[in-house]
Amino acid sequence: MASGITSSTSITATGAASTTDTKSIAGNFTQFLTLLTTQLKNQNPLDPLDTNQFTQQLVQFAGVEQQLKTNASLDTILTNSKAASASSASGLIGRTITADGASTDLADGKATWTLTPERAAAKAVITIKGSDGTVVATKTTTLKTGAQSFEWDGTSTSGLSAKDGRYTITVDALDTTGSRVNVDTKVSGTVDGVDLTGSEPVLTIGSARIPASSVKTLTAPTT
Repeated sequence: MASGITSSTSITATGAASTTDTKSIAGNFTQFLTLLTTQLKNQNPLDPLDTNQFTQQLVQFAGVEQQLKTNASLDTILTNSKAASASSASGLIGRTITADGASTDLADGKATWTLTPERAAAKAVITIKGSDGTVVATKTTTLKTGAQSFEWDGTSTSGLSAKDGRYTITVDALDTTGSRVNVDTKVSGTVDGVDLTGSEPVLTIGSARIPASSVKTLTAPTT
């Protein structure tokens, strides 16, 4: 009997994180009840079970039963939470969003980022790179205080039109004193799909993939 208790206690301590673990705990619990019933039926009337030991065994396995019920409840909560997240994310299809990030798609000769410097920048060098990390274009501009849009028409440094695809920008900005200015970058676009295969819904805008948690603003679909 003691070996059965040790095994079950060890499993409970490590947690029934998977279906296999849960089935193992349930199996041990059922086995314990069977052995306990058999032991009670066949105990020596002149030398009955020790009351304290018997009580400890019942307490330990009552804890195991409670753990099984708790795991089942948590699984239900997690399933409902995922369903709610999926439903909410699906409702974003067709809506225009703004999200944290520096990568977006060039489509039909247009790619747009939202830049928000911590203060006005007298000079901002914006470097645009392709998906392979190659510098495609460099633009020099000024940035005012607050959020503002930066649009690229797809023209590369060589004067040729870049192919549609995903591009990433980096911004090196300086104020009038030559001090560096931090610039927050966001991307925007219309959501055309949702990937629900991971632990968090991922929105797709063309080839760009944006975690739902990165979304900062959204607007209603255009009618």
